[in-house]
Amino acid sequence: MAGAGGEPNGFKQFDVVSDPSDHHFNVVSKSGGGVCFGNEVHQKIMREWKILEKHLPDSIYVRVYETGIDLLRVIIIGATGTPYHDARFLFDIAFPSNYPTRPPHSYYHSFGNRVNPNLYDSGFVCLSLLNTWHGKKREKVSCSTNGPISTNPAWAGARAPGAHIRWAKVAQEYDEDKFVDSQNNAPATAEAAKNFEALVAEHFRQRASVILRACVAYASGRVAVGDYKEGHANGAGSVRKVRKKFRKSVELLYPQLFVGFRSNGACLEGLAENLKVEVPKTPLSVQKEGNDSGIVGWIFEKLKNILGCGS
Repeated sequence: MAGAGGEPNGFKQFDVVSDPSDHHFNVVSKSGGGVCFGNEVHQKIMREWKILEKHLPDSIYVRVYETGIDLLRVIIIGATGTPYHDARFLFDIAFPSNYPTRPPHSYYHSFGNRVNPNLYDSGFVCLSLLNTWHGKKREKVSCSTNGPISTNPAWAGARAPGAHIRWAKVAQEYDEDKFVDSQNNAPATAEAAKNFEALVAEHFRQRASVILRACVAYASGRVAVGDYKEGHANGAGSVRKVRKKFRKSVELLYPQLFVGFRSNGACLEGLAENLKVEVPKTPLSVQKEGNDSGIVGWIFEKLKNILGCGS
């Protein structure tokens, strides 16, 4: 299995399954799937299926339902180089009866955590492609190298004279919080990802040690959140100033992940069951520097962008 963004051979990126019983829009509408569409809309949805089957972006996995073509379920893999690395993000999508005149409805399974400015803990997805955001041109969501907080229109304040240092600190702290939130979602995602069980289980078996070692590196200040690289020294010989809140959050998160990964059959050789970070006596504060095909496929690409700038 490859790193974040790669999956076991044989696991299909696109597949047709039969049971939409726990799909958000199926539960909300109590329709049981199988919404009736006119012939023209039906053909457009079938065309979307064919496009997705052949041209899904890397790290995006889709399940559609033979008993309800109006419904899709999507998992997006968190990209390397971001706070979301090795995390899984679950979305439910539904085509309206007048598609494509109206865009698909979307729901993000947040499990109570708001991991991104565009993804609310209520499940609301704020995205112009979905007609859920109508900001001015300068406020539009955009992909940048400044981290997930830069997808918030308020990030425009970072361009004000003298604001760079303050916003760099805000971005660093935001990255730390979102890493904890996204990894806290791991057990819930595994339980809720019906029709993706094999993918999620294998992913966490293969990536467990990387996630745990990243926790150690981040909490100890050896590397900035999102910058952990498998097989590298990761800041050996230098330390960053780490907030006490973040360090304590990771110390609580780590053993929960360890127990879950171990019960899932992951190899955790060389890793302790609990994490206790010693605070460096003379930490060096280092700021992370920033730089001053079908409709549904576009939406998936945009969701992927806000969860890691494409990678």
